[in-house]
Amino acid sequence: SAVMTRYFLRLGLLLLVGLNLSASETIRVATYNLQNYLVMDRLVEGRWRPEYPKPEVEKTAVRQVILEVKPDILLLQEIGGPEFLQELLLDLGDADLLYDYAVLMQGEDEVRHVALLSKKKPIEVVQHDDLDFKYFEQRRQVKRGLLEVAFELSDGQILKVFGVHLKSHWSNEPRDSESSMRRTREARACRDRIIERTLNVGEPLFLVAGDFNDHPASAPLRRFYQKGDLVFGQLLPISDSRGHGWTHFYQEHGAYTQVDGFVLSPELLKRVKGGRGRIVDLPEALTGSDHRLVYFDLIQ
Repeated sequence: SAVMTRYFLRLGLLLLVGLNLSASETIRVATYNLQNYLVMDRLVEGRWRPEYPKPEVEKTAVRQVILEVKPDILLLQEIGGPEFLQELLLDLGDADLLYDYAVLMQGEDEVRHVALLSKKKPIEVVQHDDLDFKYFEQRRQVKRGLLEVAFELSDGQILKVFGVHLKSHWSNEPRDSESSMRRTREARACRDRIIERTLNVGEPLFLVAGDFNDHPASAPLRRFYQKGDLVFGQLLPISDSRGHGWTHFYQEHGAYTQVDGFVLSPELLKRVKGGRGRIVDLPEALTGSDHRLVYFDLIQ
C-alpha cells in the first residue's frame, strides 16, 4: 500500500472566526501560481540580486489579486517553505482576510511548494509524496507531489480538493526537450491515485486544481479527463472580464496561454454556480505574478 504522510499546520495566530461556511450558499475556490514567492537569485529593477526575496511591490500586487475575490479555499503554487506561507497568511490577515487553516505540501522539490489556505476546517489532509513513474531508464518522483485536502459540505457530502503543479517545460533530457513526456507521466500518476482516493471509495465530488504547465488539449491535461472508458473529469470553462481565457504570460516568448485552472468530476461540475469559472484581470495582476488567479463558486 502507498505510504502517505500527513502534514497539517494549524496556525494559532488567527483565532478570530472567519466566514461561517455552513450557513453560506456557496464556497469560493481559487488557484494561484504566485511566481517564486521565495528567496532566489533574481533581476530586480535592472540589477541582479543573489538570494533575494520576492520584491514588496510584487507581494502587494499578489495580495490585491487575492483580496479582489476573497476565496474560501485557496490553492497556491510556487511558494517557499512554512515561513513564506505564514508571511502571506499574516499579511492577508492584516487586510481582514482571515484563514484559520494552512497546509504546505512537502514534495521532492524543496524550493517551490504547493499549498492551501482555507477558512473551512479540513476533515482530512494527505500528502502524496510517494508517486513515481518510469522515465526512460529511471524511475522519477512527481516533483511537487499531490496534495489532498477533504472538506465536509453542508449537505454532509465530502469534497476532495487535489493540488498539483506539474513539471515545467525546462529539461536537461534531450529525448524529452520540453518535458512533455515527464509532465504526462506525472499527470497519469496523480490521476490514478486520485481515482483510488475518490471514485474507488464512492466519493464522486472532487477537483484537481493548480498549474498544469500545459494547454487544455495537451497530453498531460487529457490524462485528467479520461482513463480508458472512465470519464474522470472536465476542464472548467474560464474567462476574464473581456472573455479571454489565458492564465499565463510568458514574457520571453510574448505568449499568452491557459495553463492554470480546475478539472472537476462530472458530479461536482453540476454544482458550479453559473457553470464556469473566472479569471482576475486587475491592471496590477501581472505585477505580482506571470500567472492570473482563477476561481469559481461551488453551490453546497
